[in-house]
Amino acid sequence: MKKYLISTLLILGLNSFAQQKIENLNFESFDKELPSLWTTFGDSTAKISADSKEKQEGKTSALFHATENSGFKALMYTLPENYAGKKITLSGYIKTENITDGFAGLWLRIDPEIAFDNMKKVDLKGTNDWKKYEVTLNMSPENTQKIVFGALLSGKGKMWVDNLKISIDGKDIKNAKVFQKKLTKVNLDKEFDLGSKISNINLEKENLDYLTKLGLIWGYLKYYHPSVAEGNYNWDYELFRIYEKTRGVPSNQRDEIFVKWIKNLGKYQTEKKSEAENVKFKPDLDWITNSGFSKELSDELLKIKNAKRPRGNYYVEFFSNAGNPDFKNENPYLKMTYPDEGFRLLSLYRYWNMIQYYFPYKNLIEEDWKDVLKEFIPKFINTKDETEYALVSLEIITRIRDTHADIINYNKRIHHFFGTRYTALQLIFAENKAVVNDFYNEGFAKEAGIQKGDVITEINGVKTEDFVNNLLKYIPGSNYTTQLRDVAPNLMRSNNETIKIKLTRNGKTEEKTIKTYTGPELKYTREKKEFFKMLDNNFAYLYMGSANADDLPAIFEKIKDTKGLIIDLRSYPSDFLTFKMGKLLKPESTEFVKFTKTKNDQPGLFTFTSSLEVPGSGKNSYQGKIAILINETTQSSAEYHTMAFRTAPNSKVFGSQTAGADGNVSDFFLPGNIKTMISGIGIYYPDGQETQRIGIVPDVEVKPTIEGIKNNKDEILEKAMKWINN
Repeated sequence: MKKYLISTLLILGLNSFAQQKIENLNFESFDKELPSLWTTFGDSTAKISADSKEKQEGKTSALFHATENSGFKALMYTLPENYAGKKITLSGYIKTENITDGFAGLWLRIDPEIAFDNMKKVDLKGTNDWKKYEVTLNMSPENTQKIVFGALLSGKGKMWVDNLKISIDGKDIKNAKVFQKKLTKVNLDKEFDLGSKISNINLEKENLDYLTKLGLIWGYLKYYHPSVAEGNYNWDYELFRIYEKTRGVPSNQRDEIFVKWIKNLGKYQTEKKSEAENVKFKPDLDWITNSGFSKELSDELLKIKNAKRPRGNYYVEFFSNAGNPDFKNENPYLKMTYPDEGFRLLSLYRYWNMIQYYFPYKNLIEEDWKDVLKEFIPKFINTKDETEYALVSLEIITRIRDTHADIINYNKRIHHFFGTRYTALQLIFAENKAVVNDFYNEGFAKEAGIQKGDVITEINGVKTEDFVNNLLKYIPGSNYTTQLRDVAPNLMRSNNETIKIKLTRNGKTEEKTIKTYTGPELKYTREKKEFFKMLDNNFAYLYMGSANADDLPAIFEKIKDTKGLIIDLRSYPSDFLTFKMGKLLKPESTEFVKFTKTKNDQPGLFTFTSSLEVPGSGKNSYQGKIAILINETTQSSAEYHTMAFRTAPNSKVFGSQTAGADGNVSDFFLPGNIKTMISGIGIYYPDGQETQRIGIVPDVEVKPTIEGIKNNKDEILEKAMKWINN
């Protein structure tokens, strides 16, 4: 799962209130040591108090004082309204004293996850006198649910903050206009805002069949019926209504109720659908005729198949450039940390139908997706608390086998399930074993007596392979290699202060009890790698994790006479260089990719669209050998770049299976503020060959070995250099 990040943990504080007035931004009023109208969050032991001696203006300032590095502490204020405008700015004054192991800053956030900045890039630490700072975000009033802001201290030391101001488009917020969102028929339907009023759902076999059919019909109408597409109904709440009308009713009477419901949705026009060309796969609609429905119900559903639908569906449109779905009006139900039975059923139906109609790789799901719907109905309904609900959501997300899919916003229960504390060890899987390949903190690892190349065979009395198997259903991944990539960092997590392990080293077995730490205690920072360097006079090396398009002309001028170029794509490219750099690698234009997409006129019908070429640069192209390095960390954009670069005639790909997840992503929410995403368009080689799940197949397969890890060898790089030399 995701590592401990301040930016994600700020979500913890968003369960706050909204005051009718905007006041006390200068910290003149305190109540029980905290400034009035403010809340606090964060796991740091830092104390927040009023300081009348040190202030920028007025009588007092707010003082943060942390005597140890135990994470971060933040103050938070919630704006009472949503405002019209393009840019919002938080300004204020900060003074610091001896801040180490972190930073001080103002922070501003627009929810749900529209924009965020916490001044981390400013890296304000040490001792500094009063100075004004600003944070500015681009606004999106039509999508905004909440605006929150404040100040935070990460690490230890002292920070004073005073005289905050909020402005919109340069005007004080007191003079800003409140955004009046146009109320749609969906917004005006308030009947179930406080709950679905559904409980004690019958999960016996016959009723489970009914619930499965209900999910199929509800989702089909959501994306196929023109009246629903036009936003004439709050379709979430219509589920609760039709459920109550049909629960406990004999099947023949139930079908009559469904028919009446559908007819009452409104009249629509039909049109003859032309036979699609270049089809990758068609929507699965056979259930309409083979589910045992009455003829009248089946006919009514089949008629909707040929309905004339608007290009834009209220619940899903498509991004203009890439064409991946934009699930723009799905209510996250932020306040429902543990939704009731009706909303949990809604959550399952919402997710299942998004995959049914808008997932470009649904054809690769190696089981009948309808069986998965039936399987998960009792799983969702029987969850007993917030943790079980989050985990079952993660479990069905894992079943689509897409590395892009995960719960991508911070979820307190998921975080606790995997463990809030970490050891100093970094693991990877080599030779089918969990191997220590690096450290988050070398000093802590040395203290624990751990070395690179140690093989972890047992964790808290559980064999490592069993530990892995127990976690896999919660680890989304397009292939097993990528699941192992993502399970590895979770093996050494715990909620306890120690972990007992068994390891093997040089054929000998050892038992150890090693300490765990909070994220800040590890003081881990990633090594900053340069985009370009010369390995020697004959080898140029480009690390794509630090790529910068502006540097390309100068770099290629320097390396034009080198024997070989190594392009390291074992990271996510920091800049999009598919065409700018691809052009420099080859003399002629070459096709490298084509796509599949769906549309709202026939959701679930995926067809191939146009292919793309990497241009060439003729005689000016790079003439040396080109080695491209890949492994399981090569994902999405990195895979896309590899597909483009390997079209160079003098290139060769070295490494191992990649993540197998490509295509622009589409994110969306499930009830209870669970945010996830999917690969939104299909990515294929020009001949239609699959990339999803398979990933990039290297020309020369090279995998790390335990011996290589022990000796700090980069075996993929060494193999590539040997090829260039030969």
